[in-house]
Amino acid sequence: MGVPEKLAARMSMAEQHEYLRSRFSRRNLIRGGAVTLGAVTGGAFVTGATAQATVPTRRTAPAAGQVDGSLVAPFGRHLAWGNDPRTEVSVSWQVPVAVKKPFIRVGAHPWDLSRRIDAEVRTLYTPAGVGASGDHTQYYLHAKLTHLRPGRTYYYGVGHQGFDPAEPHLLGTLGTFTTAPAHKAPFTFTAFGDEGVGYHGLANNALILGQNPAFHLHAGDIAYGDPAGQGKTADTGFDSRTWDQFLHQTESVAKQVPWMPAYGNHDMEAWYSPNGYGGEEARWTLPDNGPDRRNLPGVYSFVYGNTAVISLDANDISFEIPANLGISGGTQTTWLETQLKRYRAAEDVDFIVVFFHHCAYCTSTAHASEGGVRQEWVPLFEKYTVDLVINGHNHQYERTDVIKAGEVTRKLPIGGTAYPETDGVVYVTAGAAGRSLYAFSAPDSYEGNEHEVDSVASFVNTKEGKRNETVTWSRVRYLDYSFLRVDVTPAAKGRRATLTVSGIAETGARIDHFTVARTAK
Repeated sequence: MGVPEKLAARMSMAEQHEYLRSRFSRRNLIRGGAVTLGAVTGGAFVTGATAQATVPTRRTAPAAGQVDGSLVAPFGRHLAWGNDPRTEVSVSWQVPVAVKKPFIRVGAHPWDLSRRIDAEVRTLYTPAGVGASGDHTQYYLHAKLTHLRPGRTYYYGVGHQGFDPAEPHLLGTLGTFTTAPAHKAPFTFTAFGDEGVGYHGLANNALILGQNPAFHLHAGDIAYGDPAGQGKTADTGFDSRTWDQFLHQTESVAKQVPWMPAYGNHDMEAWYSPNGYGGEEARWTLPDNGPDRRNLPGVYSFVYGNTAVISLDANDISFEIPANLGISGGTQTTWLETQLKRYRAAEDVDFIVVFFHHCAYCTSTAHASEGGVRQEWVPLFEKYTVDLVINGHNHQYERTDVIKAGEVTRKLPIGGTAYPETDGVVYVTAGAAGRSLYAFSAPDSYEGNEHEVDSVASFVNTKEGKRNETVTWSRVRYLDYSFLRVDVTPAAKGRRATLTVSGIAETGARIDHFTVARTAK
């Protein structure tokens, strides 16, 4: 994005952000601009405090209202849960140019969309010279829906002055979503990481839609607008327009299935903010119940049915890619333990699922395992008997046996059952959503093609660098595109509740399955 490679290697995300802002200042760009995150009031953009930047003056893009709104179609719709999935949903979308008075309509039927809510506009401006983006402005719109009824399907449409989704000829643009039920009931969710833009991501999305999931977890490295992924401003390949392609690609699923991301190393973009997440804050509206919204906007939790889900930001503790190492000052780990303790004690929560980007346990020849995760979080996962940990980062599918203190406590063959209450934790790397695949040092071993080995040579990233290790916990390895499906089956108090976890290949074939069982509360 513009910082010399050797200099960038010594700089944190915040330092690189300041370097870029200085280099691409208003003076240097001849009255150039910067990012603006703002709200819209009466068609006029109001600069938000989050931006810490000036309104661009060099741009020649039309102001709101200069383009006939009837000629502008929204795109890139994506949903996300609010803090309570039973009653809160956020709807987000894009428009290619500025529009007047954007809004959302919502109702219980497609012919009854009387509830109308004004939308917030967040604008991202990327000047020429910042990577390959050109002189590009993106308009992201957001509406938070609250006081919804649990377990109810709603219809919604997004629009603006001149484009009203309630008009008969635009009813085909409507979407739907279904809130979480008020009581425990069976449901399915899906997960993967490292998607990007391309055929394989599109193919996996189509398969995911067919699973009818209640929500989808994205374990980081979302669109790859920053293809280098080192949190360095030297990445001349950075292109903000990649996000336009990505949100168009995922719309078929994300417009009806809440799309819940965690942030990976490729999601740090130095131009927009000191923490690298200014762009992400413009694109997503996620639950705001994390420990530090300013530095860690991708850290949050929610409860769906009998399952608590926690999203973490492993950039904060990564030894391998340290651009944001220590950004939370330890508050994320403290918050994590508080959440785990609360959920494990909650009468309505049986399972705890944690997802984030960098792998705790993986034998990929690319990134392998992250020592920061093992040091900071794995002891907490074991202390509070987390039921499933989902990671990305390594572009393949790998699943461990049941692990405690770095050792196998129970072999977990394909079709087997894990008991986290007594045995330990199962870790799944599901990073084969769409980007180019990595490699294993051991042969593939998956359902219908099992090749068990006694041990696998790998390494772990530590503060001092890579440390070689020989591991016995690598149970399933599949080197092709895939995603994760999890079927949650609650049970009466004292009976056995289950998570049935399946690895699904891009072909639709099942490559792995196992069960996590726990006594229901």
